Order: sequence, then structure tokens, then C-alpha cells
Amino acid sequence: MQPTVVVHDIAALLTMDATQGEGPLGVIHDAAVALEGDRVVWMGPSSGAPTAPNRVDGRHCLMLPGLVDSHTPSVWAGRRAEEFQERLSGVHYSEILERGGGILSTVRNTRAADEAALAMTAMARLVRMRKFGVTTVEVKSGYGLSPAHEVKLLRAAKIAGEGAGVRVMRTFLGAHAVPLEHRGDRAGYVREVIELQLPLAAPEADFIDVYVDRGAFTVDEGRSILSAGKAAGLGVRIHAEQVAFTGAAKMAAEIGALSADHLERLDPAGVAAMAKHGTIAGLLPGAMLYLKDPPPPVALLREAGVPMAVATDFNPGSSPVDNLWACATLACVTMGLTVSEALLGITAVGADALGRPDLGRIRVGGPADLVLVRPPAGEPAKPASLIQYLGAPRVEAVWCSGVRGRDYSA
Repeated sequence: MQPTVVVHDIAALLTMDATQGEGPLGVIHDAAVALEGDRVVWMGPSSGAPTAPNRVDGRHCLMLPGLVDSHTPSVWAGRRAEEFQERLSGVHYSEILERGGGILSTVRNTRAADEAALAMTAMARLVRMRKFGVTTVEVKSGYGLSPAHEVKLLRAAKIAGEGAGVRVMRTFLGAHAVPLEHRGDRAGYVREVIELQLPLAAPEADFIDVYVDRGAFTVDEGRSILSAGKAAGLGVRIHAEQVAFTGAAKMAAEIGALSADHLERLDPAGVAAMAKHGTIAGLLPGAMLYLKDPPPPVALLREAGVPMAVATDFNPGSSPVDNLWACATLACVTMGLTVSEALLGITAVGADALGRPDLGRIRVGGPADLVLVRPPAGEPAKPASLIQYLGAPRVEAVWCSGVRGRDYSA
């Protein structure tokens, strides 16, 4: 097949597949990549690159697979600046939630917004994320907490992804918090999530998630909700061990969770269960930083062979961070990841956390999701140059399913 696009003379192609090149990142030096439609049809040394009518100069640049942000509740309305100031003065995040603020304040504002307005604001957020090189985003509901509003959020996420030109995978998170109208009947709300919300949300979602923690849901409640979602054909994910240790990560791993996220209070038994059942650790350094939490037990996860994804958790309260590159840097500086682990965490491992091993890697025959980046001025075209500086490297071009966005270097 004759390619239509060739990116040539790339200083370093990071395939994120150790079988394709040098080291854990599968690096190919002085490389080229050829695209046809939505597929990569050739890659290798630039000297052997095929011809194509559209040639893109990759000199002094690195190319990676499109980044994967595997945890974002990025559809919401309203603001939480006042609560940010409260937390700075020492009020705990869970205390704000328990009195009806936090997540619940965003729920009130989000319920009041219509689907079109939510889609437009979410699309603007996703466009900015694409400018950083993100081509796949997991988007959660969780700010509706009623049958109609949860479905509204999932539909808005789909519309936003289509408008922004990114691949959106949707997660039903009706069990994000107990809404105020159910505060006296937690069991009744769990039944609503399973019996009313889930049947409506399942056709609109890829995954189910539960927030098991202080002020949210118990391990037993989480098990019931996740098991129902799994029976409905959804992949299982979980918020676990963030504010308090609950044993949620172990529970979720035992029922086949793709990922357990946050994990600041994860214990050795949870690590062992995740390793045994193949559950990926989702690390969210933005939330850890904003809530002033301790880091997850990265050394234990590494020793046990648990892969680590890195995501933004982009939301208006605990992680108002939309820059996945910054989160990769923070994962190294505050959590102890290596440069290779962080880069894999925002590409291949992030994709695996979404059950999509076809994404987050550059392979012949694979999706043409690519980002061409230039390291900061004066820095060599090496992986560490992408992580050393807090924030994004200069993104020259982004392709999602072979469709190129505008140049972002201006």
C-alpha cells in the first residue's frame, strides 16, 4: 500500500514496544514512520523510508504514540475555587465532601447544565489535552448521580470527543458519592445505581467505576456495584486506597479489575492481589499533590511487577490538572518513577489500563495515533528531555487515527 504521509529524519522514535527497538521504550534512531489512512504502514530507519506525497520533517524531534490519559472525570459544570482556599487553610477534602461540598457541589452545578453546554465545555478541555499530544482519553461520569443525569454526562463525553478529534472511552461512575437526597438511605442509593442507573448507562459506557473511601462507598457496596457492572459487560475499574485504607484494591483485583487508581494507602496484600490478577496501578500525581497525600508504594508495585499507568485525574476539585506531561514529571519527582516508567505510563500502560493494548504503541498495522515533539531549547532529543521540565515539550504535530490536527508550534 502506498503511504500518503511519511514523517522522516526523526531523531528518536519511541515505539513504546521493547520488541521494536532499543531498551524498554523500543527506541529507533534516525527513523521514519509512514501512514495510510488510520494505520501505520511502515516504520524503520529513515534511509529506507518509502515515498509519499506528504512529507513531514522530524529532524531534532522525538515521536511517540499518541498519549493516553487513562483517568479523567472531565465533564462537569461549576467551580470549586473557594474549596481550594479552604483546603489551603487546612480543611480536609473528605470533610468538605461529608458536609455536602466537594463532589456534591459539582453535582449541583452539573445537574443544572444541559447536555449541549456540558459537551461544549468538555470539548474545549479535550482540545487543550490534544494540543499536548493526548489522543485517547478516559472520561468518567459521576457528577450526575441520578439515572437521567449520569446518562447525560456519558452522552456529552461522546459528543465532546468527536468534536475535539480524540478517542474517548467512557466510564460509568454513578457511585462517585452518595447524593444529598439519599444521605439517609445509602442502601437505597446503591440499589438505584445497580437497578436504575446501570441499565441506562451500560449502553453508553465501556467501564464501571466506584469510589471506595472515607465519605464515599464501602468495600461491600463497591463489590456489589462492580459485580453488577461486570455482569452487564463493562470493564471494571476502581478508585481505591486514596484517603483511607479500605482493602478496595484487593477486592477489585479479585473480581478482575483492569485498574485500581490512586493507591496512596495501598498495603502489601493489595499489591500482591493486583500482581496476581493482572490489575494495573493507576497513579494520579495531580491529586496526590493537591491533597498533600503520601505517594503510593511504587517500590512495592515495581518489585511485584505491577505495571503503573500515569493519568491526570483532571477535575475541578482534587486535581485541576490537564497536562499529562506535567503529571509524568510529577510521577518521577514525587512518586519515584523512572523516566521510562513515566513515559510508558502515559502511553502503553495507560492503554492497557483501558483494555486497549493496540493503543499507546507504534507498530506496523497499528493505529496512526502519533505525536511529534521537540525537546526544550538546547536539550538533546532523548527521553529524559521530555520529562525533566515541568510541563509539555513543544508539540509539533498530533495525529489521531491518521487525522492530523493543526500545528501547535506557533
